[in-house]
Amino acid sequence: MKMGDSLGRNRKRRRGASASGAPVPEGPELTEAIGTGAGTTAGAPPSAASSAPGEKKPPRTLLGDRLRGSRFWATVAGLAVFGWIFGYGVATQFLFPAPPPPGDLFEVPDLRGLGMASAEERLAGAGLELGAVDSLQHPTVAAGIVLGQSPLPTQVAPPETPVRLTLSAGPQVRSVPDVRRLAEDRARVVLEASGFVVSVDTAQGEEPRGHVISMSPAPDNVVPLPSQVRIVVSTGPPVVTMPDLLLLDQAEAERILESLGLIVAEVEEVFRFGRDQGLVVEQDPPADTELERGSAVRLKVGRRGIGMEH
Repeated sequence: MKMGDSLGRNRKRRRGASASGAPVPEGPELTEAIGTGAGTTAGAPPSAASSAPGEKKPPRTLLGDRLRGSRFWATVAGLAVFGWIFGYGVATQFLFPAPPPPGDLFEVPDLRGLGMASAEERLAGAGLELGAVDSLQHPTVAAGIVLGQSPLPTQVAPPETPVRLTLSAGPQVRSVPDVRRLAEDRARVVLEASGFVVSVDTAQGEEPRGHVISMSPAPDNVVPLPSQVRIVVSTGPPVVTMPDLLLLDQAEAERILESLGLIVAEVEEVFRFGRDQGLVVEQDPPADTELERGSAVRLKVGRRGIGMEH
């Protein structure tokens, strides 16, 4: 394209602009207009500044709105993270500062099973101190022996930390009550209420059946709790079996009864028509009856003839 043609078209535009009443550029403005016209002629898209005064701007796109929203929420999130970090730093450094790091730590020794003096000596050697001391009764551990401690063994503690000890006060002791001649159930209640453990054996005795005839330990002995008390309950006086005395001589029958601990309470003579004279013909109780020693026995003996009594 020739320069003359371009100048000719610019003059035409100026005359058209003058006819429409728009100001006509002079000098440098003309040169800029020429350059702008040349760029437009070269195919460049018209800029917003060159658009007509009454032309509307293009509408917003959905992608642009999303990008602007993402930037907004990213800003909010960044401010929140910054606020949290700032608040944490203020809280940990000024409001609630961490305690200073501890110095040397010592391992707490195991004091269980030691006496008071030995425990205190071991604490001193470990750089710790003796704290409060209490006690409680223990059925098997002697008095004055360490039962427990706080802090526990193998834990660590700063120097001069007090260690609390629990000592044994020894077993509780009590006098054994006398339950002899009491019925078994009553004797058991008395002993168990006193803290004893009851065991029961049985034996024949002169006491009535079911009553206590002996006990071990003996009454009034002082023993630790819980201890076992053994009571022996009577099954009644010894019993014997009534022998068969029929047709035995009266004297022999009486000797047998006496050897068994039985008593001949009565001997009655009965007439037997000349038979069984002097012999036992009846007995009470009958044979094979179980009797307590000292029980009474009654006999009937055949009447003796004249001259046979002795």
